[in-house]
Amino acid sequence: MQITNKIRFDNLKGDIFGGVTAAIVSLPLALAFGVASGIGAIAGLYGAVCIGFFAALFGGTPTLISEPTGPMTVVMTAIVSGMIATNPENGLAMAFTVVMLAGLFQIIFGFFKLGKYITLMPYSVISGFMSGIGIILIILQIAPFLGQSPPKGGVLATFQAIPDLIANLNPPETILGVLTIAILFLTPKQVKKFVPPQLLALIVGTIVSVTLFSDVEIRRIGEIPMGLPEQLNLPFFTAGQGISMIVDGAMLGMLGCIDTLLTAVVADSLTRTEHKSDKELIGQGIANIVSGICGGLPGAGATMGTVVNIQTGAKSALSGLTRAFVLLIVVLWAAKFTQPIPMAVLAGIALKVGIDILDWSFLKRSHQLSVKGSLIMYGVLFLTVFVDLIVAVGVGIFIANILTIERLSALQSQEVKIISDADDAVNLSTEEKAILDQTKGRILLFYLSGPMIFGVSKAIAREHNAMKDADVLIFDLTDVPLLGVTTSLVIENAIRDAYDKGLNVLIVGATNKIKKRLEKLGIVELISPHNLMLDRLEALEQAKVLVDAKAITY
Repeated sequence: MQITNKIRFDNLKGDIFGGVTAAIVSLPLALAFGVASGIGAIAGLYGAVCIGFFAALFGGTPTLISEPTGPMTVVMTAIVSGMIATNPENGLAMAFTVVMLAGLFQIIFGFFKLGKYITLMPYSVISGFMSGIGIILIILQIAPFLGQSPPKGGVLATFQAIPDLIANLNPPETILGVLTIAILFLTPKQVKKFVPPQLLALIVGTIVSVTLFSDVEIRRIGEIPMGLPEQLNLPFFTAGQGISMIVDGAMLGMLGCIDTLLTAVVADSLTRTEHKSDKELIGQGIANIVSGICGGLPGAGATMGTVVNIQTGAKSALSGLTRAFVLLIVVLWAAKFTQPIPMAVLAGIALKVGIDILDWSFLKRSHQLSVKGSLIMYGVLFLTVFVDLIVAVGVGIFIANILTIERLSALQSQEVKIISDADDAVNLSTEEKAILDQTKGRILLFYLSGPMIFGVSKAIAREHNAMKDADVLIFDLTDVPLLGVTTSLVIENAIRDAYDKGLNVLIVGATNKIKKRLEKLGIVELISPHNLMLDRLEALEQAKVLVDAKAITY
């Protein structure tokens, strides 16, 4: 496997133009996310540079733009506030250690080729989780949007303080926030082709603040240290917080994986290519580790930046490297020009990101598609906002999987039948039907079809308990591609019970893994390998011989 992403120079103009345009889009978001996280604007810039460069260099999606994103910032904000609350002196170092752990988990996921499983999650859970993150981001921006400092205590404290925040709003800063939102929503498409709305809002909002409100005290970004990080962050743990840091790292890493791979799918649809998910996760992991060391925010594949990058002509990872280089120039020499940017303008930009994260399409019609799916989505959304991100995803996946297993089990249970005569529900040949009719119920054909997951075990046990007296029992597994452990044990019980009652037992269609499982359970040895057949008609003919022989004996 090629270690680095393939960098091509046959599309130099498109890649450079795409990278520069993506950098222009990224700059306001990086500043907004840095401020929203509580660490500072410089953390957003460092994250945008580190993640953008190393994810482009080592990733598996050539046109993907990686940077701090809304979902990652929301989780990071909670981690930062939690770590500082428990350890004011070293909380920030611990938070950056969590970012490094997230990157390490992503590398592990990629190394063990788990990329294809990461997004195997019910859409109702993903939708509820992402919409919940969007609501959190919106709530956290209310205070700065209204010109006030955020209340301590995170989402719940801010939510409870909304009436007070509205009553004590700062009119000039609120006007700047509203102006920002208006620009973001109302910028004509013709203008968007030349200037990203986020950059336009940043410039206009700043100009208005220094001209019309020059004599009013407005909270601004202030001085941002220019240059590379003065001090690198080394991993820092405490005995009491070690487990929670690992859990937070796993959660942050998993969220980054989901965010990135979903964006990579979008990139694939636009470029008609196919990304390498496991390689992408390794690249994202390396990028997040470097970002944590440099004091930057965690990040993932960003849909907006990726789409802009592709639409402006990018085709290779050179565009991502170009974008990172442009932002590095800002960090090294141009950071001082960001000092007058009002906090309310950044809050407006972040608030718009929160609105965009909300899954409006599914929110509008989820109840029409599935009432249960809708309830799961709203339940995950509520738990995400008001309880805990991990609890929300865990509960959502558990309930969704239980309901799915219940539905699949109900469908598969219909394919569990015991046949003693010609049954139109099963496609039997004329010869097979004739044999069942001739033996007058002395042959029981236990027919199974489809994947035999553990939920089908009750149906098998029920049919087994309702079995009539007979001379021969045939287990037909011809149409069974999968035999679960629980179902295997129930089948074993039925076969041993039939054997103990003196029935001859034949098994049809058990091949490959299913045959090996029956051998491990000792069933093949019990019934004799001669009674293991591949053809149902052959098994029925053998069963008729056994029935006739028993009749002669009587």
